Amino acid sequence: MNAGIQILLVEDEAAIAAAVVYALQAEGWQVEHVALGSQALARLQAGAVDLVVLDVGLPDISGLEVCRQLRQSSQVPVVFLTARNEEIDRVLGLELGGDDYLGKPFSPRELVARVRARLRRPALGAADAPAAGQWQALGGLEIDRQARRVRHAGLLLELTRYEYLLLEALAQRPGAILSRAQLMDRIWDAASDSADRTVDTHIKTLRGKLRGAGAGEQLIRTHRGLGYALEV
Repeated sequence: MNAGIQILLVEDEAAIAAAVVYALQAEGWQVEHVALGSQALARLQAGAVDLVVLDVGLPDISGLEVCRQLRQSSQVPVVFLTARNEEIDRVLGLELGGDDYLGKPFSPRELVARVRARLRRPALGAADAPAAGQWQALGGLEIDRQARRVRHAGLLLELTRYEYLLLEALAQRPGAILSRAQLMDRIWDAASDSADRTVDTHIKTLRGKLRGAGAGEQLIRTHRGLGYALEV
């Protein structure tokens, strides 16, 4: 099942890198390790990488900058490792196109679970989705599900993979409340101790982009103790 999966680990701390390589290889994945952001970018240009485990605090260029440059040409999943676990760092990483984050110190088993979830998440696309270029109108919001595009008042939004998937899940039943657990199960395909933070952080970045496009503050409404709903 895991044969042929290629993971790139970008981590400059030797002890952490050794533990991560061991844990990932134990799952049957192929792991290549580099210690610098410049080395990671050079390797990624060659292609054939299925997922990147990326430390934020690299000695040459930051992992955030590596992700920013990577997203100009690739949507390969990125899991951040960071000792800086403040909300602003998590939000910035996700806004730049990261798919998940794990604060140091972390359990190698949890990292393996996160990586497994990202690798098995299928590409979006359903038989009953509208044809490419066909927009579904939801108030001022429009979604092209097959092309994975969203626009508001005619303005196309630049969303990350998980921001789009969150919005698409909420848009399937406007007004219906989806709990964090339901969103985690539908989108991330794996439970985690930080499920609430993961969903909340992506909702925050999604709201910011919708607000920047002129959408109202309550387009995605929080129902305390219950979850989120799309109000159109």
